[in-house]
Amino acid sequence: MNKLFRMHRGQKGITGLETAIILIAFVVVAAVFAYTALSAGLFSTQKSSEAVYAGLKEAQSTLELRGSVIATANATGASGTIKQITFTVSNVLHGEPLDFTAPTAAASATGVANATSNNVVVISYIDAYQRVDDLYWTVTKLGKDDGDDILEDTEKFQITVGGDTAGVAPGNLIDALASTDLGPNTKFSLEIRPPNGAVLVIERTTPPIIDTIMNLR
Repeated sequence: MNKLFRMHRGQKGITGLETAIILIAFVVVAAVFAYTALSAGLFSTQKSSEAVYAGLKEAQSTLELRGSVIATANATGASGTIKQITFTVSNVLHGEPLDFTAPTAAASATGVANATSNNVVVISYIDAYQRVDDLYWTVTKLGKDDGDDILEDTEKFQITVGGDTAGVAPGNLIDALASTDLGPNTKFSLEIRPPNGAVLVIERTTPPIIDTIMNLR
């Protein structure tokens, strides 16, 4: 009888040990699962935050128009045409610096940037008849300037779209707008697209009579 009792007591001890091992295994598995879920949640939250900040950075304007938009005529009168458009931009308050390295001209008079140009700011022209991307433009620094092509706080860059003479490299808007010249009573847009931030869109309508120099309001 004592031998049988000792055998039952031994079996109870083994059963208790197995139960403890199983319980510990469940706890370990639950801990691993909880850690995995927590890590996945933190990773997802981090990626969501990065996506939100990237979206805000992309949507936030970095450029603003300062002053007038000036058009220069190629020919004047009721059937005149425009060869150049000039405007001034600056960086928004505490905005990121922008590289305004001007494009290089094509070998012929095209009015658009060379295909191998290093400009990162792209200017496009749109009207009811056409769209022309990557126009040729030049930059003039106004007022305070630290000597480089980076537009920073307190600096103002004057941008001129189009060269000086039609048919001669680099060409102007007359050369770039192969479909229809920019003439009287025409609504058009210029898109200034920096590498980061929102696109600056300038919309204007030309007057019925083209003068030599015009302030497009």
